[in-house]
Amino acid sequence: MSQRPAVFVARQAPAAELARLHALFDVDLNEPDIVLPRSELLQRLQGKLACMITGSERIDAELLEACPELRFVSTVSVGFNHIDVPACTARGVVVTNTPDVLTESTADFGFALMMAAARRMSEGERMLRDGRWQRWSWDLLAGADVHGATLGILGMGRIGQAIARRGHHGFGMPVIYHNRSRLDAAIEAAVGARYVSQDELFAQADHLVLVLPYAPAVHHIVGARQLALMKPTATLTNVARGGIVDENALVAALRAGRPGAAALDVFEGEPQVNPALLTLPNTVLTPHIASATIKTRTAMAALAVDNLLALVSGRPPLTALNPEVLDRQT
Repeated sequence: MSQRPAVFVARQAPAAELARLHALFDVDLNEPDIVLPRSELLQRLQGKLACMITGSERIDAELLEACPELRFVSTVSVGFNHIDVPACTARGVVVTNTPDVLTESTADFGFALMMAAARRMSEGERMLRDGRWQRWSWDLLAGADVHGATLGILGMGRIGQAIARRGHHGFGMPVIYHNRSRLDAAIEAAVGARYVSQDELFAQADHLVLVLPYAPAVHHIVGARQLALMKPTATLTNVARGGIVDENALVAALRAGRPGAAALDVFEGEPQVNPALLTLPNTVLTPHIASATIKTRTAMAALAVDNLLALVSGRPPLTALNPEVLDRQT
């Protein structure tokens, strides 16, 4: 019988990264690359020291109770709202994520989504594909300018700052932001950003991008009251987490014309999408792909594997979310 530690890999990963795991672990891979039912996930985790998961797998106290040998959880994501980190800490389970490596790709995509909403690109493509484009007119799908417009950012972490850089340096956009804590003056100056209250952010932004991490405290932080503050010409873009936005309130607001458009890469019940969003012409909708470049996804998988290899080799992981557990395990 093998004496090597066992790891469950919940979704497919690049072959080179799987080979690195095979060198030190007995690897149980979810070959079909589907989201496993909860009961099967619990079964596959039996006897496993570690697991490498994505945002599709929920790690909570119930699962930890059912899988007492689990000691390491490595998620291939920067967000970790699918993991009950305090429950993991209480049971001595180290949790790691993959920050930094996806910052620039996600910022690229967030900015592209914002531009698509502002310039009504999805509406234009649907019109063309449906054969409804018959002639030119001066106001055909006329949208909102991006250059020189006010860029608002809710959540000014790594990705928020990267989006601010693109707007300020590339498009001459005044940048306003709201964050749990104000940035240092030097960081604000580098991205041309000005701190405002949350209400001022919604009221003043021409294009508002949501980039704050999900937590219960910010569930539906964007609701009917906040949306009503926005300009009828404004756009709202979400590349954070779906639960930040009250989607029913957003549907009502978009129908009422305030804001004028929305671009969403994340959804509260994903992969299910609120059906009402699908019927609105003034939406740009993508399937949670902001980090989806070959280079970035490979780097995310590599960091997740690096964390697992470090843990079983007696080295501290690179990006532990609860490093206090390491001392206890040692």
